[in-house]
Amino acid sequence: MGSKRSVGRPPHPDVLTPAEWSVVDAVRHGMSNTLIARRRGVSVDAVKFHLSNAIGKLGLQDRRALRRWDGVRRDSHLHSREPNMETTLELGAIGQIGRSVANIGEAERWYRDVLGLQHLYTFGKLAFFDCGGVRLFLEEGSAVRPQSVIYFSVPDIRTAHAQLLERGVTFESAPHLIHRHADGLEEWMAFFHDNEGRLLSIMSQITGAAEG
Repeated sequence: MGSKRSVGRPPHPDVLTPAEWSVVDAVRHGMSNTLIARRRGVSVDAVKFHLSNAIGKLGLQDRRALRRWDGVRRDSHLHSREPNMETTLELGAIGQIGRSVANIGEAERWYRDVLGLQHLYTFGKLAFFDCGGVRLFLEEGSAVRPQSVIYFSVPDIRTAHAQLLERGVTFESAPHLIHRHADGLEEWMAFFHDNEGRLLSIMSQITGAAEG
């Protein structure tokens, strides 16, 4: 008799599959299952399936625990970078200001053609502009938020997250990958609240693996 041929997909080298990572990062970004499905072009049932698999693989209790799980995908530039608690926490300049708009296409044209802002890129319902070194982020939503989200640039988002946690800061989610550009540049963010409950964020652009 010949040897049995294995069936199904071969085991993935990472703790989660790429599809599971995509859903996990979206959950850590605060998206609902419906929004994740719409953004990824899949069914809500598919999102629930990947979410359930991820929670089970990681041994977590629920979606809330998943939002605070600080794992990093193996193919990310951040995978080999551990938090360094010996460095001094220093928030950088404001890197990005977020605004909600009713229609991303109309908003993109207006900010670009009427205001004359430099358009950086657009993907899905998100558009980004340069404002003299500060990035303006526009997101299409069902309701306009009453305040802007302030995004602070940090050189090492994992270390900043760990140090702020030590200081009692309440995070909505662990640092998570927002977008990977065609040239490999990664956008990472983690959201937290100020003393009055207003949303803030730390952000990092990761360009390559650390020298080790």
